[in-house]
Parts: sequence; C-alpha cells; structure tokens
Amino acid sequence: MSRIKTMLNVERIDRDIFRGPTVETSLQRTFGGQVAAQALVAATATVDDAYDVHSLHAYFVAPGKSKNQTIYLVDRLRDGRSFCSRQVKAMQDGETIFVMQASFHRRGDQGVEHSDKMRDVPDPEDIVMDVDNMRHTMKALLDEWCEWDIRMVPSDQFQHNPFTPSQQVVWFRSKEVLPDDDTFHVCTLAYMSDMTLLQSAWVPHPDAQVQEASLDHAMWFLRPFRADEWLLYDQVSPSAANGRALTHGRIFDRQGNLVAVVTQEGLARTLKPGTKAIPMAGI
Repeated sequence: MSRIKTMLNVERIDRDIFRGPTVETSLQRTFGGQVAAQALVAATATVDDAYDVHSLHAYFVAPGKSKNQTIYLVDRLRDGRSFCSRQVKAMQDGETIFVMQASFHRRGDQGVEHSDKMRDVPDPEDIVMDVDNMRHTMKALLDEWCEWDIRMVPSDQFQHNPFTPSQQVVWFRSKEVLPDDDTFHVCTLAYMSDMTLLQSAWVPHPDAQVQEASLDHAMWFLRPFRADEWLLYDQVSPSAANGRALTHGRIFDRQGNLVAVVTQEGLARTLKPGTKAIPMAGI
C-alpha cells in the first residue's frame, strides 16, 4: 500500500475518536500535512455524506513525533441545515500537538460565480528541474516527497508581480493513480498543500539559514479536482519579519480552474549554531 493510502487509513476506535497510522519517513517531527490530512479524514467521518468540506483552519501547537501514532478527538460543534462544523484535536503521549476547525457545506447551493485566472506558465512536461542549485533543505524534502511528481517552474519562465517580493510556482500531483473518491482527493490535497509553500518565503533570501516549521494553516476548497492530475500551486510570501514568514498559495487544475486557496505562517528564525533547519536525516 502506498504511503498516502496508509496515511489516510485512519482507524475509528470510538464514535468520535480516531487513530492515525505512522508512515516511513526521514523526518523526525510529524509532517504538518500528514496531521492536517488525518484530522480532516477524522472530521469528515463524523459528517453526513450530503456535506463537503469547504474550509479548515488549524494551528500546529507542538512538534509531533513521526514514529508515534496520533489520536484524533472530534468535537461536533454544529450540525445545521446548510453547514456543519467540527473541531479536531490531535494528541500524542497525552499532549495536544495540533488543533483544527473544519466547516462543511451541503451540496446543491447556487449563486454568483467568478474566479482568478491562472498565470501563463510552461506545461509540467516541459520543465527541467535545476536540482543542483536548490537549497539543501529543498533537495532533502524532494527526496522525502518521492511519491509526488513536483516540478518547480524556473523563475525566468513566468511573469512576476512587481509588488510581491517572493513568488514561486510549482506543478505537482500524485505519481500513483488514486481512488475515485472525492473525500480521498480532498484529504490528499490537504497533505500536499503543506509541501513547498513555506519554502516560497526563501526566494528573495537564497543564502539565508533559517529554522523552518509550520505554525498555522488555513485552506479553502472551491471546486472539484483530482490530486493525481496536474495542479499548479501559485505561491507568494507577502511578508517575513520577526522570525516568521507569511505565505499564500492558489491551486489551479490544468484547465485553469481555481480549486483551492491556502494561507500559512511559518517559523523563519535565523538558524542558531547547532540547530537544524528541518529535523530530518541528513539535515
């Protein structure tokens, strides 16, 4: 079984209590996208099938241990006619490591429609990755994410917004064909959304040595998509200051439909002697 299928195979051990499995990893801390995805699986399991998740808001409150299973406690905040709300607490060794609220919307509502347009970029098949000149942390993370086809668009191959200091554009998808289940693809994208986003903050600072960690994560699911088809992650970092970096990403399908939006703040603290940028093997 692939890592993503193993990861999302969350076990229900009571009505609103779930257990997430561990997966093989070189990371010493539990990857934030894994906790978010498993928490979303748990929350979705407590909601009627007539509802789809449309947003989540989460905080990473303590580092998780990647070798430990995680327990998810779901609180049913509200079950309304149009919307349902859930709160999920992720725990290891009796300590809370992550909290999330997710909102679900009943399918079938109609209203006005508009959307941002996808920027003009090369097709993923035409991109040649310059791995040799990447930051060593990025190269290590790409090895960790080997089940995903990730292709970073060279900065000279897309038009830049002159008012945004840090921009990065990434094509990505699952290399494996995933099940024909909308919830599986949504939870998979929750995992994927934590990949490469924080690294967009280092674009104006190629030589900076910083300690990296996700602090919070917010995500909105806007239109249907498949996580095993090419998606374009258009990322910017509006600000970095006081040891933190704010990042924002819009995710488009290959047809140019805006399918999700992500905002995340991460640790961007100047690396102190003896401190690792990312706690993982080889870093």
